[in-house]
Formats: sequence, structure tokens, C-alpha cells
Amino acid sequence: MKSLIEARKRLLGRNLSIAYDVPLKIVRGSMQYLYDEDGRQYLDGYNNVAHVGHCHPKVVEAGLRQMQALNTNTRYLHDTILNYAERLTSTLPDPLNVCYFVNSGSEANELAVRLARAHTNARDMIVLDHAYHGNTTTLIDLSPYKHDGPGGNGPPSWVHKVPLPRMADDAQNVVEVIGTTQKLCGFIAESMPSVAGQIVLPQGYLNRVYDAVRAAGGVCIADEVQTGYGRIGTHFWAFESYGVVPDIVVLGKPIGNGHPIGAVITTPAIAGSFDNGMEFFSTFGGNTVSCAIGLAVLEVVQDENLQAHALAVGTHLLNGLRELQKHHDLIADVRGSGLFIGVELTKDDAPATEEAHRIVNAMRNNAILIGTDGPSHNVLKIRPPMPFTMNDADHLLTTLQKAL
Repeated sequence: MKSLIEARKRLLGRNLSIAYDVPLKIVRGSMQYLYDEDGRQYLDGYNNVAHVGHCHPKVVEAGLRQMQALNTNTRYLHDTILNYAERLTSTLPDPLNVCYFVNSGSEANELAVRLARAHTNARDMIVLDHAYHGNTTTLIDLSPYKHDGPGGNGPPSWVHKVPLPRMADDAQNVVEVIGTTQKLCGFIAESMPSVAGQIVLPQGYLNRVYDAVRAAGGVCIADEVQTGYGRIGTHFWAFESYGVVPDIVVLGKPIGNGHPIGAVITTPAIAGSFDNGMEFFSTFGGNTVSCAIGLAVLEVVQDENLQAHALAVGTHLLNGLRELQKHHDLIADVRGSGLFIGVELTKDDAPATEEAHRIVNAMRNNAILIGTDGPSHNVLKIRPPMPFTMNDADHLLTTLQKAL
């Protein structure tokens, strides 16, 4: 292990982080479990990228079968990309029915900003505090989680940050910012902010914000990279839980179950503005293998009723966590929906960052993987693969009780 860590430091960028005080060498995955080099099984309560489970057989088979036949770009006609786009847009409300496929959530958010700029001929964007939208230069500018943190230089003049809302009335913050912009391009937000601490926005907030943004000529972008595909249980897309319809939806991570794929879905009107004579092309975006895998993931989500499963198991887990809260002053809040859950820890009215770190490592030592998030990294992050069961939830609760 020591030699691996030394080689990593020598061969890879030093700011690539490693999870846990005692790093893990993971060599195999199966559904909601990961296995280290010694064969020890870990319950994965953390990796939402493997949405339908690590190495789901149907997804693996779809990728293998297509890779053996053809892997090429979108300049050739092919059924799979169209079948995938049709199946994907059928899950969304009208008029969200035009797809662009790329390679990651970061690329998808970058493209979403380009679409918004083409449609509005404007540049100014409004973002939520502590938001993270990707790792490109533009998205670091749009991500307070990065540009306000270590190594960051703050936002550029065209990015306007508003506080995370605590109530619907906080939409007034957005209205006030709109009045300071020359011309508004749009508003981008995770439907349920994740790195900010697994936040559920107040009911009525997005309705008022979307109305104000559109009245000012801007477009509304929903970042569903962390929360789409039934994860929140009550709805297939998190924005649906607020009763709003965005102008652009961004997808990434889970839609490929670990395979690099992202997507942007928008309206015919916005797509028409983007069709301005400049070709859009991504060498690997929408390739035949990626689309075969993406279609298989979507089919598994729907055929295995994973949204309903997430609601049932997530509700059970949330109830268990709230029962723990009654007995542990360290737990200030339990929040989330389905299998998107945050447990906020505080001590003496301050973020319990050190305690959160110790608990996550204690869980790791007991073969359960969770993480931390939030501006102070004091929120336990629980976002397991969707096959996570009732028994898994009970095992997590029992182990967390001991760690607390």
C-alpha cells in the first residue's frame, strides 16, 4: 500500500485526493458492494455514480455487445442513439425533447451555458452559494464551492452568487441580483444541492426564481447530475418535486453507471438558437457504445422499479436516522429524499467537522463507505447505488450508532 501511495504521488497530480485516513485499494465491484485486494466486502453507501449497481450484468453486457460490433461517432446514422434519445426524453415534460450527448456532467454543464448564451445573447449568470457544476474553466467560475475555496480567486464579474435559500421568500435575493445585471443569461442550480450538504430547496422557491429569471429574459438550467433517474424516490427528476419545468436539464455521472457519458436536454426553441451555423460535434459524445450503455442503464432503472425501491428504502433509512438524532446531540439535522441523504453534525452550535471525519473513517473501518460534504465537511453524505436494500440500511444504521 505504501509503495502505491508513493507511486501515485510521483506519477499523478498531488491535488488528486484519496478517500479515508487508511486508503482502500478496491479491485472489484458488484451491485452495492466493493471489494478490496484482500477480498474484504464493503457496503457502498456513497458512490452514486454506479447508479444501478457496480458492474450490473445488463449494463456490462450491453457495452460488451456494442463494443464487439461498432464504436464510432455521431456523423453516421445509427438506431441506438435515436432509441436512447427517445426513451430519455419520454421521461421529461414537454417541451424538453432535444438531446445533445457528451462525455461527462462537466461537459454537459459547459454545453448548457453555451446554449443559454446563444439563446439570450447575454452572459450574466446567477448561481447558488456553495454550488459545484464541474471542472472546466467556465464551471469553476460558476462554482462557489471551488472559486471561493482554497486556490480559488472568487467569481468573475458575470457570475452573481445568492445564498442557499432557507425559505421560499429567499427568492427575493435572486430578484434583487437580476436588477444589478446588464442583461441576464440565466440561473443554474442543482435541483437538490449536493456538495452544499445534501440540501432540499424550500417548496415554492424555484417557482418564484424561475418566474423572475424568465421575466428578465434569462433561461433556467436544472443540474440533475446528482439527483436524476429516480434517486429521490418521489419523482424521476428532482425538479419535478417542486412543480417546475426548466429550460435546460443537465445529466451526467449515473446515466452511464460509471461509463463516461453526459447529456443536455432542452427545448426546440433553445436548440434552434444554438443552431447558428457553428457545428456542434463531440468525438466521443453519443458514440455507439456510450449510447448502448446509457440505454441499458435507463432500462434497468425502469424495469427494476428502482425509483419506488429508492423511496421505500430511503424512507426507512431517513426514519432510522431521525431516531438516532433523538439520542445523539451531535446530529443537528437529517434531510433528503429517497437515497439522497445528508446528516448534519454540529457541536456547541458549530460545524462538527472533526467528528464527521472520525465517524466516516470509523464506518470505513467497519466496512461501510460513506463520505462528507457541505462547506465545513460536517454533513455525512449517504448516496448509495440504487439496489441498496432494507437490510443494508439497517446495517448502516447499526454501524453508525456504534460510530456515534
